[in-house]
Amino acid sequence: MVATSVIAELCIYILTWNVGTNYPEDVNLTDMLALNGTSMCPGEDKRPDLYVLGFQEVNVKPKNQFLNIFQDNQWTLKVREFLSDQDYVKVETAQLQGILINVWSLGKHISNINNIETETTKVGLGGLWGNKGAASVRMSLYGSGVTFVVAHLAAHDEHLKERVIDYNQILDNHHYKVRNYRTIFDHDFVFWFGDLNFRLNGHDTAEEVKAEVELGHLDDLFTRDQLQMVREAGNAFSLMTEQKPTFRPTFKYTEGTSEYDLKRRPAWCDRILYRVEENKYPDIKLELEQLSYKSHPQYTLSDHKPVTAEFLLSIKAEHHTSEDIHEMTHGGSGSSETPLSSVIIIFIAFYTILF
Repeated sequence: MVATSVIAELCIYILTWNVGTNYPEDVNLTDMLALNGTSMCPGEDKRPDLYVLGFQEVNVKPKNQFLNIFQDNQWTLKVREFLSDQDYVKVETAQLQGILINVWSLGKHISNINNIETETTKVGLGGLWGNKGAASVRMSLYGSGVTFVVAHLAAHDEHLKERVIDYNQILDNHHYKVRNYRTIFDHDFVFWFGDLNFRLNGHDTAEEVKAEVELGHLDDLFTRDQLQMVREAGNAFSLMTEQKPTFRPTFKYTEGTSEYDLKRRPAWCDRILYRVEENKYPDIKLELEQLSYKSHPQYTLSDHKPVTAEFLLSIKAEHHTSEDIHEMTHGGSGSSETPLSSVIIIFIAFYTILF
């Protein structure tokens, strides 16, 4: 019997937060990023191997859009304050108007992150406007194909049909250059998260929903969750898995408080879903275990609460190395993407010459 070896075992920390056009200013991200020892990641220091952070409704005033051409968005800069001294390197950033995603990795993994691409898809105003849509980062991670998609779908209780249309437009129009991974669901691992904006079916009032939340009747409320319904019906996100939320609805709050704003019915708008093709390749086992799924109610900057999830991603093989797996999955793709480690070396050399 041939022993199975572990090619990679990575803890991935995912965040989604609709920041409501607010600037980060004095926001302390320590708890939100589990830098206070609360991470569920294995190991003595409990540090995630990758952070993948998705924001919606970041400020996109013309002045800020111009500045973002030359420097990172203010939310990315805020994240850097907390991660740069922890040996994290920014892998990539993608932005579609107010939708922002950035990926950070511990330095030790950089040589095994390749074929990085970004993509954006507009769905607002029938695909003409990027206030709604998706931004993503895909990569080869220890040879496997991984994509991270952050989305912001149509708002309001009555626009369920529009949310399903948005989802399908993103699927139809989101394309990559790597030959074997042209679409989102071509990937071995898919993480899709964001302000997906699914609400609760029913005609009860905001006050009545709040009362049910206060009584702790979350399971009863969740039976009316629209995202769960469209997944079960096969209309959207049916290929993906979500751990059942055990936290209170994350929308809508009065800014600066943890009190519901009863202009809208409370709902679980902010979600994190995943998919893994476990037995896609001979002699290779791809695994994904969810370690946590929670909200962070102490953050009161916007009318949404941040939501995070941690995953343990494993790649196991009987006869292959990570280089073998990369050649199998990405070899001959024709992609001209430069490995991240090479990009960093080139940047350092260029910076040294200039300064």
